Amino acid sequence: MAAGNVLFLCTGNSARSILAEALLNRLGKGRWKAFSAGSFPKGEVHPMALRLLGERGFRTNHLQSKSWDEFANADSPRIDHVITVCDNAAGETCPIWPGNPAREHWGLVDPAATESAGQRTAFEEAYRLLEVRIEDFLARQADG
Repeated sequence: MAAGNVLFLCTGNSARSILAEALLNRLGKGRWKAFSAGSFPKGEVHPMALRLLGERGFRTNHLQSKSWDEFANADSPRIDHVITVCDNAAGETCPIWPGNPAREHWGLVDPAATESAGQRTAFEEAYRLLEVRIEDFLARQADG
């Protein structure tokens, strides 16, 4: 049984929030369910995010860029934690989430905004930072 649902938010929902969704769904080992969305979704997942996740053995066919409005409806999954992973989304007026979920902000540099020559390294760094933060999040939840 899941310990809760986490919604990762970013503006475009194409890179950081997608990586976070995939990581928590793996590291949460079925106890946690992760979702991701954006305030202004790009409509497609960044190809480097898909490549990086695929190389690490993640299934990626279900990942999609979507609006946070999908999670603000009465029939949406109950969200226990909302975590913003970009500074723009953190400063935006979010929808009212049913159930008053806990909120956190993990500001990360957007790897998709990096020039093509350094983009792979930027995505790997975002992945690494998200992995550390998600492991910390899971440890804090286990302690609490």
